[in-house]
Amino acid sequence: MTTTARERLMSAAVDAFAEKGFAATTTRDIASRAGMSPAAVYVHHDSKESLFFQVSLSGHRETLELVEKSAARTDEPVERLRGLIYDFSLWHARNSRVGRIVQYEFNALTPEHRTEIGDYRRRIERVVRDVLADGVAVGAFDVDDLGGTARALLSLGVDLVRWYSPEAGSRTPEAMATLHASLAVRMVHKG
Repeated sequence: MTTTARERLMSAAVDAFAEKGFAATTTRDIASRAGMSPAAVYVHHDSKESLFFQVSLSGHRETLELVEKSAARTDEPVERLRGLIYDFSLWHARNSRVGRIVQYEFNALTPEHRTEIGDYRRRIERVVRDVLADGVAVGAFDVDDLGGTARALLSLGVDLVRWYSPEAGSRTPEAMATLHASLAVRMVHKG
């Protein structure tokens, strides 16, 4: 499969941001990693921040779609939560470099872009909160604070990006996701 110039730039940006951080990365670094001239970055993006925003937006859109699909797979509360947290943690384990950049370089975004990404984050949290609320409604879960619990459960996956690397880890991404899914259920399951 042939990658487009835009895809090469995004991949190169992820590598550069992961290695150097947003502030220390230059558009020249990104272009060089993509095998392009520095001017090529500006053909597709008006700034380094714009390129970073596209990386963040892509990751958040993919994650929102993933949690929505996970939540829709079943109506059974325990399996629904287990599957959602499994998929969310698996994505973060497999995409830890992108996740690390997106989570820890969030303030590099312009205020407008932070607002847009913040909306995606709230939508992802809302999916988890709704799954928890449905489980509480049928007596499967015991949760006093839906929002706080949803954020705590999402933090299991998000925190992976801080320390986990699939290449250097002693556990596979699937093993990490299984652990997190089990922990999530144990945290809220009534009984």
